[in-house]
Amino acid sequence: MSSEVTKDSILEFFVTASNKHDFALDITLNLKGAIVSGTTISAREYFEQLSESFTSDSDVSETLSEQLSSAGEAANADDVGEAHFIHLKDARIYCGDSKPTPSKGKILWRGKLSEIDGFCLGKISETKKTTSKKSS
Repeated sequence: MSSEVTKDSILEFFVTASNKHDFALDITLNLKGAIVSGTTISAREYFEQLSESFTSDSDVSETLSEQLSSAGEAANADDVGEAHFIHLKDARIYCGDSKPTPSKGKILWRGKLSEIDGFCLGKISETKKTTSKKSS
């Protein structure tokens, strides 16, 4: 049995397009029985947005923010290599037939391309229940 790590070359192509050209794509991923749905973003944008979430007055938050900003700049400079991670914004994680986790807020998600079992284009969206009045 081979221990070689495999990645879907088409999915890697989409990630590379996101990283190099800020290409956004709604996508749903299958990972070991869980489903993750969101919109692709570049590694740079992922680290920039993550950095912005650590903007408080504490020294630790400031240091984290600076280090994440640096990681984003490094990811942007290192976009010539192959992609190993996919980054999503507005992500939702589904396990079974339940509501997504988290169910509220703008969530950033990062995953290994080698751990993804499959994907489909498009994002899962929850339908809003509407009440309609019947006319007599």
